[in-house]
Amino acid sequence: MKICRAPHSFTVLSLAIASSLIPIARAAVGVGAKPPAGAEVLFNGSRAMLDAKWIYWQGPRFAASMPIKWKIVDDPVDQGTVLSSDDPSIAKDAKGKYGMADIVTKKPYRDFRLHVEFLVMKPGGNSGVYLQNRYEIQIQDGVKTKHGMGAVINETESPYHLYKGLGVWNSYDIQFRAARFKDGKLTERARVTVYFNGQKAHANVDIQKVWGGANSGIDGGNDGGKGITDVPAGLKLQAEGHDVRFRNVWIKELSLAGPDTDFAPGA
Repeated sequence: MKICRAPHSFTVLSLAIASSLIPIARAAVGVGAKPPAGAEVLFNGSRAMLDAKWIYWQGPRFAASMPIKWKIVDDPVDQGTVLSSDDPSIAKDAKGKYGMADIVTKKPYRDFRLHVEFLVMKPGGNSGVYLQNRYEIQIQDGVKTKHGMGAVINETESPYHLYKGLGVWNSYDIQFRAARFKDGKLTERARVTVYFNGQKAHANVDIQKVWGGANSGIDGGNDGGKGITDVPAGLKLQAEGHDVRFRNVWIKELSLAGPDTDFAPGA
């Protein structure tokens, strides 16, 4: 029997097409996940990287001053140093005053895959991971509502059962697609998929608005948070007068054609 073989050029083309269909940003999820090729490390435990890549967000409630006062402290679990959100610019009687000393990356982003590890030191510890300085993935010990740990704030229930608790490292792995616009008008809202400690917590959530008002993040004061603008923005970490620690923060920029952020973790 004669076997017909595809021309070499066709084989090469087929491989190229196949490779282009391989999901992008393949990387492990969970505590200790390493950045994939092409990712940018945003915090590695050093003061030098904090100063090089981050700045205070100077929103309407801003009450700090440069340089950033968040402390580089010893990792309470493993070796190395980590970042504490306990900024002295926030008076102890001003807990909950988000926006006073939040930090944001100097670089803005649109679509991306993000990894953040955090550890809450004391009961009630509160912070947050803000995508594009707009949409908050909540960090709040002890709260299991839509305003609680792991929630796409005020839009999904808290996957509190995935939280490892106080004094233990937790992780968020996030794939985010920014809002889309045509002729200056919003046509597609932002979407997000979140893995919490290696387990899928939220899949392809269509984010309705920026919550918390103008003090929370950009566009929060526009039309009750629904007035999203076509402006990329940085990753923000929130200071609320609590000691929440961060390490191993990395991001990989993507270009997600369709309104789908769901993804399967890689090795």
